[in-house]
Amino acid sequence: MAMLWNLARGKLSRRGLEFYAKAAVILGLLPFFLIKPLRAQSLSGGIALAGAPGTIQAPVEAHLCGSPTQQAEAKLPEKPQPQEKTTGKKPASDGQNEPKQPKRILYIIPNYRAVSADTQLPALTAKQKFSLATQDSFDYSSFTLVALLAEAGQLQRSYPEFGDGLGAYGRYYWHSFVDQAVGNYMTEAIVPVVTREDPRYYTLGHGGVLRRTGYAISRLLVTRTDSGGSSFNFSEIVGNGAAAGIAGLYYPSQERTWTKTGQRWLAQVAIDGAANVFKEFWPDISNKLTKHHP
Repeated sequence: MAMLWNLARGKLSRRGLEFYAKAAVILGLLPFFLIKPLRAQSLSGGIALAGAPGTIQAPVEAHLCGSPTQQAEAKLPEKPQPQEKTTGKKPASDGQNEPKQPKRILYIIPNYRAVSADTQLPALTAKQKFSLATQDSFDYSSFTLVALLAEAGQLQRSYPEFGDGLGAYGRYYWHSFVDQAVGNYMTEAIVPVVTREDPRYYTLGHGGVLRRTGYAISRLLVTRTDSGGSSFNFSEIVGNGAAAGIAGLYYPSQERTWTKTGQRWLAQVAIDGAANVFKEFWPDISNKLTKHHP
């Protein structure tokens, strides 16, 4: 206003006129230098330009002629979106990655009675229990196991009455085979059908080595019933006792004493306990072997 007043009165000098002319040019070009960066910002999703269709002019006006407070408010970033809180806990396992019990151990030894950890199965019928005993007794690998037991018995001369030579090996063989078959049918079929017990081994699969070992051994005394409860393991204790007593019918008279019968009974229970421990940890052993040797 002072410039226009002095210009109207003719009191503005040449130098003053040049100064005001330069100032007018600078002020005229200033919006261009401001709008150019704003246009680039609008193209990248920033502030919209004035006059563009479908845009809001308020932010540009705030940059051009707004107050410092308004400019500061216009430059404030958008409120950050709240992030989901993480608890650091891993999602619960659905059990699909847990090691499973195979039908055979090392592709040879039958493992039909072992049930994978955290698995619920329906009760076995009487027919299925007898089928399970038959599978364990007449599996092709059973004949190989009996051959090894017969060889070990002959080397140790466990029964001197059997004599020596090939005939003695045959006697060791068929006695061992009948021992195994009678034991299987008594513990997996006959007694379980009468007592309504489940002859299968249910793997624990969780916890430390001592806990799982103790659990496996305890299954000699505790078993699952057909109704899903727990019971004293009559199938294991009474079944193996009956098998040891029956063995007295086909062993020599010297082997029919109470002491010999008790030894056979305890030996078979101990073998079953070791088998339970082996079955408990075999899925983990197999899983580690598979990872190291794909």
